[in-house]
Amino acid sequence: MIMHRNLKHLTMLAVMLLTALQTSAQWTRRTNLPTVYVNTFNNANITSKDVYIYSTLRYVDENDSVAVYDSTQIRGRGNSTWRLSKKPYKIKFNQKEKFLGKGYAKAKKWTLLANAGDKTMIRNAVTSAMGEVTHLKFNPAYKFVDMVLNNQYLGTYQISDQVDVRPHRVDIVEQDLPLTGESDISGGYLLEVDGFEDGNCFKTSIYLVPIRIHYPDDEDIVASQNSYIRNYIKQFETTLANKNFDDPEAGYRSMVDTTSLIDWYLCTEISANIDGFYSTYFYKDQQDPLLYWGPLWDYDIAYNNDYRMRSEQGLSTTARSLMVDIGYGATKFWMNRMWQDDWFCKKVNDRYNELLDNGLVDHLNGVIDSLVTLLDASQQLNYRKWGINTSMYHEVVLYSSYNQYISDLRSFISDHTAWLKEEFNSRKPLEPTPRFQPTTVYYRIVNVNTRKDMEMTSDGKVQQAPASNSRESSQWQITKNDDDSYSIVNRSTGLALNDPTQGTVGPTTNVGTQLNGATPEDGEPSQQWDLLPQGTDGYYNLLNLHTSHIANLQGGSANDGTPILSYTNDDRNATSNNRLWLIVSTGIPVPEAPTSIATPEPDGYALAFNNVTHELHFGTDDRSALTFTARLYAADGRAVGSFRADERFSVASLPAGVYIVSWNVGGKQRSAKFSKR
Repeated sequence: MIMHRNLKHLTMLAVMLLTALQTSAQWTRRTNLPTVYVNTFNNANITSKDVYIYSTLRYVDENDSVAVYDSTQIRGRGNSTWRLSKKPYKIKFNQKEKFLGKGYAKAKKWTLLANAGDKTMIRNAVTSAMGEVTHLKFNPAYKFVDMVLNNQYLGTYQISDQVDVRPHRVDIVEQDLPLTGESDISGGYLLEVDGFEDGNCFKTSIYLVPIRIHYPDDEDIVASQNSYIRNYIKQFETTLANKNFDDPEAGYRSMVDTTSLIDWYLCTEISANIDGFYSTYFYKDQQDPLLYWGPLWDYDIAYNNDYRMRSEQGLSTTARSLMVDIGYGATKFWMNRMWQDDWFCKKVNDRYNELLDNGLVDHLNGVIDSLVTLLDASQQLNYRKWGINTSMYHEVVLYSSYNQYISDLRSFISDHTAWLKEEFNSRKPLEPTPRFQPTTVYYRIVNVNTRKDMEMTSDGKVQQAPASNSRESSQWQITKNDDDSYSIVNRSTGLALNDPTQGTVGPTTNVGTQLNGATPEDGEPSQQWDLLPQGTDGYYNLLNLHTSHIANLQGGSANDGTPILSYTNDDRNATSNNRLWLIVSTGIPVPEAPTSIATPEPDGYALAFNNVTHELHFGTDDRSALTFTARLYAADGRAVGSFRADERFSVASLPAGVYIVSWNVGGKQRSAKFSKR
């Protein structure tokens, strides 16, 4: 009898152990991703996006550890996406959970995005990564998992944040609940331009923009808070609509955080999200007068993934369109008003180029690479259930492989970002040509009409020549003088640009003399020029200080050899292409010339220059020491000759001016300066 009872007990233990092993084996990962198992109470179907039902959730992480969450709740979510076969869900824990671990929110509510209309399933994730690059303050999580609901495999899902107010989400001050007489109702508020006009929603009076108040929640917000934030948005919109809307202190910029505004807007345009202005989140913090923009949310139909643009506007692609022109939603009315502000146009262009220069496109492609690798096994399993070439929502094109969808996404990003660079540049305000600031390179002086160079011939004539970045006769060293005038010296001849006009001179008298070259001479007015900025395209007039004449291409001829004249200075300076010049850097540095003054050498020799015979020579008692080579430079750093120290060297063929001789003895560099008259 005892043996029988023991056997029965052992049998029960075996059954319990077997059941435990079977249960444990049930909660395993489907692929390399974590797996989320949700079992509703009595396996009830989830039929509503408004009513939660109770469930148990098990999370099997990458290390196969199983976390069990009892008394969770789940419901559907989304608007149009809730009607799809692969449905999105919202889960609510019994208490706040660090569901995704350190660095993420501790919250009750989380979303399970199906990404059903996005065959890559990564558009939301890539956009969130873009938000991180631009330093938007909150970017929704993108943790990918396999999901099983009531023992039915559903596919690849993305765990993401619920857009709400709390640390690691929209981290603004949470208002008192309930309010007291001392409560500060200036913030925080979480708002959305909501095309669906759900919840606590109102329309603005000028642009009729539908605004939903997400926080405080519908059940918590009271009349004073409602009134405060509605009046604040009214004040913002009124300021935006006013005639002085672009004033930096009295206009709309005084009420917005311009950094988040520009970055949020750029992310919307870069992603080409046609619903970016249909659903736009923004928020206001306590004791802060500014409206902040973001987070980025709901980008599964972005990056040219919605055929409605083709059917409604005849666009084969959105790669060459701005969403502010073709997208849906009332936020466009605000944004198009901002595009009328020169500051906004310039800031968008400047910030976009900064992002490109910092490697934005490469970063997005890197994110795509890592996600494609991560999702490889999971996406294969997902599309065995849902079909890779089955239309689910608004897909523009259907392919037979996952990699084709990825290639399509990459190509769009490449094409669209390149087009945006041109488009933003074309919309930026034209800025006045700045005062010219020369650097230590040679420049070309190019006529605006003919796009040919100003050159100086070997005999000192100044004329037109074919455009060339390598011809020294068309290269000029431009230096700024102490009186803010400019000296312009030709590289080939070493001569200064000079106006040789004789007789009575004035802006409109005695004009027509051809410009020439002259030996550089400090303070000589005929060699001093002012570079007068004209217009907005980087054009300049060359004004001679001695004659008050303007450098002019004779007759506007395109022929090579056409003279450059000292010509009339009048009200046509800004409009006559014959008088307008571009100053173009060649990128070729001007050599740095030695500048030290001649001193007797301790080695017993000295350099001498005879201004009558125009000869250089070294004097010494011991000529056997003169075994080194000396090199001769013009004042602009151009090498013009060399000679052995025991020889005499004639500079008779060189023009008058200042020259420098340099030599090296015993590893020490020596130099001396002299002037030829």
